[in-house]
Amino acid sequence: MLTKEQLSNLQTELLERKKELGNRFEDNDHYNLQRSLSDSMRELSVYDNHPGDIGTELYEREKDIALNEHSMLELQEIDKALEAIKNGKYGKCQTCNEDIPLERLEAIPTALFCVKHTSDQEISRHRPIEEEVLTPPFGKFDLDEEDENVAYDSEDSWQDVANYGTSESPSDFADPPKEYDDMYVEAGENVGYVEDFENFVGVDINGKNIRVYPNKQHEQYEDELDEEGIMTSYGDLPGYEHDPYTDKEEKE
Repeated sequence: MLTKEQLSNLQTELLERKKELGNRFEDNDHYNLQRSLSDSMRELSVYDNHPGDIGTELYEREKDIALNEHSMLELQEIDKALEAIKNGKYGKCQTCNEDIPLERLEAIPTALFCVKHTSDQEISRHRPIEEEVLTPPFGKFDLDEEDENVAYDSEDSWQDVANYGTSESPSDFADPPKEYDDMYVEAGENVGYVEDFENFVGVDINGKNIRVYPNKQHEQYEDELDEEGIMTSYGDLPGYEHDPYTDKEEKE
């Protein structure tokens, strides 16, 4: 239980904070929040300006309004704490009626609940609705491996759109692409297929009798393997020796 001296000190702190907030609300900054943006900018109208022209002013106005709302909520909590002091209920948890530790009241004089029953410790499990379509990397269709497929999906549609240009720049990449037109995420990803060899390898209706159909993609694929000195994109096959210079494979 709080002593009279402790209760008096906490009450004095609450009253001083209430007076400080009251002075802030009477300040010109608070008054300016009630005025239109065009008045505070001393402009006849803001409609003829590009949004970027008033971006700084808009950001500052939003920040001031948010801070003002925070102060108003704090003032409401102070009034509740002062009312609890008046009714002799201050220092007791409103849920379990147990004493609130002095250390907690000194840190948060407006506290009306113990740590166990305070609402601030509750974690919301409700995610923003925007995440249903904006969840990285490519929306709700590719949330896990089970949903992935080789058909035209949201990833492919994003690549088609990003191909026309994005806000990305070389400074946004740890390893910037060689081509400036490829300044977007997964720019090198194949569209419509997964592996490069799908363009020149085929099977029969039963998935057997693998055949290679030579074309430009096949030649490019072979040249890339020869340049790297490997047999496949994931390395040499066991049991074989590969000569990248003569492009011959011999059984060990």
